[in-house]
Amino acid sequence: MDDIKKICAGVQRTINGSGFYVIGIDGLGGAGKSTISEKICRELERSGIHTVLLHIDDFINVRSVRYNERYPQWQCYYDLQWRYDHFREVISALRRDGKVTAELYDKEDDSYLRADYCTKERTAVIVEGIFLQRKELNGIFDHMVYMDIPEDVRLHRVLERDTYIGNENEIRDKYENRYFPAERRYVNEYLPADKADTVIVY
Repeated sequence: MDDIKKICAGVQRTINGSGFYVIGIDGLGGAGKSTISEKICRELERSGIHTVLLHIDDFINVRSVRYNERYPQWQCYYDLQWRYDHFREVISALRRDGKVTAELYDKEDDSYLRADYCTKERTAVIVEGIFLQRKELNGIFDHMVYMDIPEDVRLHRVLERDTYIGNENEIRDKYENRYFPAERRYVNEYLPADKADTVIVY
């Protein structure tokens, strides 16, 4: 909770000047990004700051793109998963115009839904997701948080959480073939724990 209060206090100090602030909550699968993002939103709302919570997983490509059988699974996840260009457009429009209609992925239909977002006099946009410090997202964030959680702890969490994938062996197989290799590539390439403004360790 102390980490959340420090993050929110920093937002409050800065946002009085600019009125618009973008926070990235970066971390690998099972790090707890969604949970802490929701807590930050609640804390900021209590202090009178309007919040917009975005999930990078809402900005992914349709299955035919992100599961391209010509490439290894980890590479599909690393290079073909996300619509970074559209995400940049959404943030730019919010910063510039104060409103935007975003296309969010609907996993039920493998298509996109339209969602409207707007800012107020003081607005913090909280973005939670994986790989937020990649070069494709340079310049978007005013403050970057990285949740540095060991792989074995995260694996234990996702085995309990990601039952939609299948049984325990199927979950392990997907993480070992698709998610973990891409995550290791990201950590080696970008050193996210070293470059973040705030690091949360559990």
